[in-house]
Order: sequence, then C-alpha cells, then structure tokens
Amino acid sequence: MKRVVLIYNPQAGNGIFTAHLDKVIARFADAGMLLIPIRLGGAFTLERVMTDPELSRCHKFIAAGGDGTVHLVVNEMVKHGVETPLAIFPAGTANDLASYLGVPSEIDGMVEVALSENYLKMDVGTANGRCFVNVLAIGMLVDISQRTDPTIKNTLGLGAYYLRGLAEVPFARASHIRIIAGDKVIDGDSSAVIIMNGRQAGGFHQIAPFSDIGDGLLDVVYFKKLILPVMLPVLLTVMAGQHPRDKRVEYFKAAQLRIETDEQHPVNTDLDGERGDVLPLDVGVLPGRILVNAPPDAE
Repeated sequence: MKRVVLIYNPQAGNGIFTAHLDKVIARFADAGMLLIPIRLGGAFTLERVMTDPELSRCHKFIAAGGDGTVHLVVNEMVKHGVETPLAIFPAGTANDLASYLGVPSEIDGMVEVALSENYLKMDVGTANGRCFVNVLAIGMLVDISQRTDPTIKNTLGLGAYYLRGLAEVPFARASHIRIIAGDKVIDGDSSAVIIMNGRQAGGFHQIAPFSDIGDGLLDVVYFKKLILPVMLPVLLTVMAGQHPRDKRVEYFKAAQLRIETDEQHPVNTDLDGERGDVLPLDVGVLPGRILVNAPPDAE
C-alpha cells in the first residue's frame, strides 16, 4: 500500500481544514493509499519526518496550510536532501503558490489533484541559504506585514495586510538598496523590492506577469522611491500587470543576485510570509528542485 504523509498546520487560515481530516483520510483509503497525518507544532517535528527512512521515502508529501506551511516543508526537504514529490492543500490565509499552480481551494478539488500523478518541476529560490517557494520581499511592505498581529491575519485574511498598509503608508520610508545581478546594477532609494518565483503575492495576481516557476530564473520587481501622490497610480498598474513598463519600476529576470544596503538601520526581509535575514542577501535558485502536484492543464 502506498503511504502518503500529510503535514498539516492546525493554525493555518481559520483552522477549518482539520474538520475535513477524516474525509481526506477516507478518500485516500478508497484510492488504496495510507494517509499518515503529521500535525505541525507538536513533538513530531519536520526534521524527524525528513530524517525518518520510512516517512521520507513515502509516495508523496502533502503540505496542508498556507504559503508559510509549504515554505517550512520545502526548507526541510532541501536541507535533508529529500526528493519525494509534494502536493499542496491550500488551507491558509495566503495560498498564492497553490493558486499559481491552479490547485482548487475546495477540499474535493485539492484531493483530486493530490491523488493524481501529474507533476511539474518547480524551482526553489534561496536567500542566504534559506529557501523560498513563492516570494522574497524587502522594504516597506515587509515592515508593515511583520508588525501585523498573526491572529488578525488569520481572522481578517488579506484584509489585515491592506488595512494595516493603508494606515501606515503616510509614514513609510524608502531604503537605499543596491542589487547586483551579473553586469546589471541598480543602486538607489527603493520603496520595495519583490523577488518572485511564482506570479502572485498578497492577493495581487500579476506582480510577476512573466514568471515561469520552472524556468530556472527569478523575477525581480524593484520599485523606486515612491512619494505618496504616486503610490496609488503605481498600485493600479501592479493590479493590472502593467508595471513592468512603468518608469518607476525596474523588472528583470536573474538566476543570481546580491542585495545590499548602506542604511544604518536593519532592512528587513520576508520569505513566503516568514521573517528572513536582514540585508545583505545572496539570492539564487535551485532549478526544478521540487516535483509538485498540479492539475493536468497547469503551465
């Protein structure tokens, strides 16, 4: 009997996934598979899963939660050299990676994808040795997000980011950020830098409109210093996916980056919603590192 390890975050989103756990176990049993649930936050850590010979060599892993849960699972997979395929159950506040892959948000749909043997080779970004699956963010947006109470995020969803952001925009400051990518150098004041492996983040579906999660490259979106009167027009171009042609934005692809700052205060970073290292960062990509379940019509 094929064994599938389900790693689920009981705190993700509004916690509703746990109410469907028995149904999910039954669906896999009907398909002739043994589903082994592992609850994040308990004594059975992800490191123990990845270093256990029986569990790490299961038929596949399923990460049930938001982008942060997938982030944790992939980091442990890469750290321990685990090559097991991965499926995603989008059950968190932010499910941008699953949305990019086309994984349905309702239980029956996500189970159908995970029961299939349709896969994509997915790149994984790295920043100072840590992995990110969807987005690395730097600057103003990170400061706002990291000051937002996790309980509020789970209760209000993406609204928490937007409400907090609107309140703090008048007080936001740009940071001096330098990016070195081969012969390309960008050196100046920036309101935010967003480096995408996927295409969308924070509910904005076209932050990286040209992204391909399997091309071995990261999409870099560098926002120059934005004063308050132009923030709304730039935001509208981002919503429409037109910002790569905006003169206030630098958009390019790269496989390796060095990101530095001359600021005296720390410039914070965020990896898939999890706190990252402060600048400087050495950023790279592991091409096709994860074999991830996707619907048959996924890109």
